[in-house]
Amino acid sequence: MSTFQLHATTVVGIIHNGEAAIGSDGQATLDKTVMKSTVKKVRKIGQKTILAGFAGSTADAFSLFERYEEKLSEYNENMQRAAVELAKDWRRDKFLQKLEALLVVMNNNHALIISGQGDVIEPDDNIVCIGSGGSYALSAARAMVEHSPELSARKMVEEALRIAADIDIYTNHNRTILEL
Repeated sequence: MSTFQLHATTVVGIIHNGEAAIGSDGQATLDKTVMKSTVKKVRKIGQKTILAGFAGSTADAFSLFERYEEKLSEYNENMQRAAVELAKDWRRDKFLQKLEALLVVMNNNHALIISGQGDVIEPDDNIVCIGSGGSYALSAARAMVEHSPELSARKMVEEALRIAADIDIYTNHNRTILEL
């Protein structure tokens, strides 16, 4: 399996007070050049009850979204089971092993990060962040959950993305935010 660094985005998802929100910036880069500033990296999938986002190669992510949605259908919208089965396939399949992306999937109860190394990670704090600005967004989101719990999940995602975009050069201020 190839190793790669994700330079090109920030995706953050938060489950807070029964609400789920996910958002991303809109920047797509090729090497050191901004190619597009309005890419949509998050979407509702399945029966529109699951939020998903990606970091990495756009074409690869679309292939993974398609595979994940097939698994959702196969496992009756069971988000966790579909994630585990996708991760297994991703690790074993020669075609999938070449894909360079990370996925985040979430509903109102669970948030998962799925990687090509076979990882399906459900963080303890219901905050998922990926991409080059992910660490900045994660820090901001954790601070908001702890110190501003009155904020909505959507507002926390919005602010975490704003903070990440102020720090990470591969993240811009064009945001797409979705909620359940």
